Amino acid sequence: MQQMEGMIVSKSERKIFEKLAELENDMHVLREGYLVVNKRYTLALTSMKTLTASALEAATRAALAAEKSALASQSAKMAAKEASVIPVIDATESAAEAAMLAAVAASEAAAAASAAASASASAAAFQAEETALQASAEAASATSRATAAAATAAKMANEAAAIARSVRK
Repeated sequence: MQQMEGMIVSKSERKIFEKLAELENDMHVLREGYLVVNKRYTLALTSMKTLTASALEAATRAALAAEKSALASQSAKMAAKEASVIPVIDATESAAEAAMLAAVAASEAAAAASAAASASASAAAFQAEETALQASAEAASATSRATAAAATAAKMANEAAAIARSVRK
């Protein structure tokens, strides 16, 4: 028997106290590790929320750009059509070219919306939160709008080019 802090303890009791001290130390180390991991996770989650919001904004802006490009194609087509009545071949061809460039811009905007929707979907998969899932759905909807606008812009560009070709003949 040995004396330990004013108490007489056996070897087995001393081993138990040593193990308890060791376990207490291990718990302290684990707690500190948990706090570090939790802080990093919180930072990562905050970053993903910011990414989700940015991706949604990018998708929405790309959809609006594609829709405006479709309107520009429509206007260029009308300009080509009106210019074809009066023999202003250069103006007709310029309007057709503007319609084609607007269609290209709409396609690029649709691609940007698609990329933003993809980023938003990745963030939603990581976060598994309702707001991220909603942002992902909205970004996908914006991609759909941008794709439809790009198709409309391409159609208008083709019609404007057809008008320009008919004036040339």
